[in-house]
Amino acid sequence: MTRTQIQLPDDLYRRAKRVAAERELSLAEMTRRGLELFLARFPEAPASRADWSTPVVRCGGIKVPLARLRKIAADDEATRGLRS
Repeated sequence: MTRTQIQLPDDLYRRAKRVAAERELSLAEMTRRGLELFLARFPEAPASRADWSTPVVRCGGIKVPLARLRKIAADDEATRGLRS
């Protein structure tokens, strides 16, 4: 078993000591049980996201030449009165 130290706010420490005494547990045992509950609630993350990469979508390239798209946009602006 590994020994460790933690720092607790005074109020939290007093409340934890009181609850541990009421249940006839040591503070260490109550802390272990609390950590077990916390870890059960928040299980470990999947192995590693380093293996993941952004999916690549192959859509066959540009179907309309860029010059044609510019002309369509210019015609649309002219039609809607956005360009003089």
